[in-house]
Amino acid sequence: MQILEAQKQIDEWIKKFGVRYFNELTNTAILMEEVGEVARIMARRYGEQSEKESDKNKSLEDELADVLFVLICIANQTGVNLEEALQKNLTKKTNRDFVRHLNNDKLK
Repeated sequence: MQILEAQKQIDEWIKKFGVRYFNELTNTAILMEEVGEVARIMARRYGEQSEKESDKNKSLEDELADVLFVLICIANQTGVNLEEALQKNLTKKTNRDFVRHLNNDKLK
């Protein structure tokens, strides 16, 4: 699925099942909450923290999808085309960092 198609599908889902978008500030808070859930899994499953029994059945895949869903909601309600934005961002990073990481001794 293309990013623009995901934006369209989520917009249709919100209008059909979600009634309306939460306001931008509420969605930002929800995004932070979802990112926190990803961070919890990463710290406990892949980091040094021990994983609680209640966390063992949590799905990283599902939590990442939750982050993407809310991020797309924010993009939709603020008029951001994420395909264009990502392409511009990759161009910016390429122009800025084209040798920066190659020359970083910490990454060798």
